[in-house]
Amino acid sequence: MARMLNGLYIVATPIGNMGDISNRAIDTLQNADFIICENQNHSSKLMSKLGIKKKMVALHDHNEDKIIRNYIEIIKTKPVALISDAGSPLISDPGYKLVKHCIKENIFITTIPGPSSIICALQLSGLPVNEFIFVGFAPKNKKKMLDFLNSISLEQKTVILLVSSHKIIQLLEMLIETLPSRNVSVCKEITKLNEKRFYGMPENILEKISSNPKYSLGEFVVIIDAEKNIEKNYISPEIENIIKRLLTKFSLTESVEIVHKISYIEKKQIYKKALDVKNEDNK
Repeated sequence: MARMLNGLYIVATPIGNMGDISNRAIDTLQNADFIICENQNHSSKLMSKLGIKKKMVALHDHNEDKIIRNYIEIIKTKPVALISDAGSPLISDPGYKLVKHCIKENIFITTIPGPSSIICALQLSGLPVNEFIFVGFAPKNKKKMLDFLNSISLEQKTVILLVSSHKIIQLLEMLIETLPSRNVSVCKEITKLNEKRFYGMPENILEKISSNPKYSLGEFVVIIDAEKNIEKNYISPEIENIIKRLLTKFSLTESVEIVHKISYIEKKQIYKKALDVKNEDNK
């Protein structure tokens, strides 16, 4: 390997299968002065498998400022690697502040690309990949999760989110409530021995995952299809659900205006549906 420049090397590591680590990633980790990681115990196991012995510095959400203060001058004069517990660093992982500070200080930065559960799940989803957004981890609080799902219900791009094992069932139940007719892909343990993929509408996926206790274990990437409401005169179940929720907080006119701005459906169609909803609720 050519002599490494001084600076920060953002190195992707396997998300499951050890065979996915690149030769360049191994060379970088071997030749770095030290390695910044999320969890020293977790990353030391990876380094042991690779036969790499390096000083490791833990970086997490609560100490990132301290790590920057203590090590930024060293990064200016030494090649230093940054890894996460798995996959491509910084994606829902710490390290953003460090990279930002390196840019501010004109420190050399480069990336050693590799596995990413988000991209892998998108490739496996069977859903449109030309336009997508990543929204991070689903909220843990039930009310916040409901608000979150409502906020993406009219998204015109494929939506990617991460879900922990103890929240996947709750998420699917709430998807049944908010986006019942939306196509969804759920991937767990990508590239690992227990990799599973589930496709279909939320109700179908919930039935499959609930059929085996092992299916709800692990880390999940959930892909939600975009809103397909192209016809201006069509009010989908998702939009009707939003109208119902808006009417509990806003007037009929205000609710119509809000839905029109986020959906571009003709106002008269929204007004007609909102009126039906309001009259139904008053019965």
